[in-house]
Order: sequence, then C-alpha cells, then structure tokens
Amino acid sequence: MKNKDDIYIVVPAYNEEKMIGSTLKKLKGEGYKNIIVVDDGSSDNTYNIAKEKGTIVCRHLINRGLGGALGTGIKCALLYNPKVIITFDADGQHDPNDIEKIAKPILEDNYDVVIGSRLMDENEVKNMPKIKRIGNWGLNLLTYLMGGHFITDSQSGLRAFSNKAAKILINQLKSNKYEVSSEFVVLIKRNNLKFKEIPIKTIYTDYSMARGTNVITGFKILVKLIIHKLI
Repeated sequence: MKNKDDIYIVVPAYNEEKMIGSTLKKLKGEGYKNIIVVDDGSSDNTYNIAKEKGTIVCRHLINRGLGGALGTGIKCALLYNPKVIITFDADGQHDPNDIEKIAKPILEDNYDVVIGSRLMDENEVKNMPKIKRIGNWGLNLLTYLMGGHFITDSQSGLRAFSNKAAKILINQLKSNKYEVSSEFVVLIKRNNLKFKEIPIKTIYTDYSMARGTNVITGFKILVKLIIHKLI
C-alpha cells in the first residue's frame, strides 16, 4: 500500500503500560503515522508512554469501557476526514501487516466495513485456545440472534471502517463495554453496509490471553445486548 496517510488507527487502552509502547512501535515501523490512542482512565503509565511515542492521545478521566474508548477514538479520527479507520487492540495480539489486508477492500472495492477474523484460517483456529474458541462461537451465535450477521469472529478487535460507515455507526452506537463488538455487527446489518471478513493472524501470549473476554464478560454482553434491543 503506497499511501498510508489515508488510514487512521484507533487503539483503545486501559492500563496497558506493559505492551502499549511495543504495539505503537510496531505500527510506526510499518509506516502508520496516524495513530489515536484512547487512554480509558488508566491508573498506570499508559498515557505518558503513548504521548512519548508521538501519537494523538485522547484521555478519559474515568474508565468507560471498550465501547466508550472506541467511540471516542472513532469520533476523533473522523475529525481528520480519513478514508479508512482501523480499530487495533493495544495488547499486542494483532499483526500490523494485517492492517493492509483489511483496508484494501474499502480502498479498492468499495466495502464499508471489514472485520479481521481469527477463525477463518484453519491454522489460526488451531492456535486459539479451546476455551476461547467455544466462547467466541457462543458470542457469534448470540450476535446473530440479536439481529446481526452470522460471522466467524464477532469479537475481533481488528476492524476497518470507511469514512461513511464510521459516521453512520458512531451516531447509533450505544455500548460502553465489551458488548460493542457484537453491536457493531448488528448495526452493520441494520444499515445494510457492504461487509466482509478477512482472515488475520493472532499473536497469543499469556498477557493477551488475560486481557480478553471470559464467561462472566460473555454473560454481561448478553444482558447488555438484550437491553439495547429493548430500548
């Protein structure tokens, strides 16, 4: 990809001082200059590290949750009128090389939204711990039943939005917590946005495993999605 200036990357971060510096270094090493870190009320050194790395930093005074952080980051990115907005986890699980893969369908084929899937490639499926696979498939089914597409990885944090799609979704998004991932999928279908999944690589470490969703989080997602659907 010749011109990466059209891409803005949103990195939600909550107490990520152990990995945020490494994650930002890798992104910059691949030529991505437009990086927005949303420090979601961290009590550690996340904010200072992100500032030192020369990124745009938005700061929540209190922890709002993943949905709140993504909402703030996407709104901030839209101020710069990018062609593509990428969401990218801070914990080091994503490969920066996959950004180009999920941005291309928007830049070249007029897709509105692309989600990077950890469960489309057989080798990647084998790499994902069994408990994660079971949890993800359960949340995929839940997302579908709540009015979304049936996709392989509704909980993926690596996504690409066109400028148009980001504007539509950010005006309808209600979620502040982890249920935002499922809500994105529901809203994509509700607004008839042109959508596809692309297989991506995942880098599993003890650290990234500890930062993900669990059974309790899954139950909270279910409750929040039901509430959003009712209102």
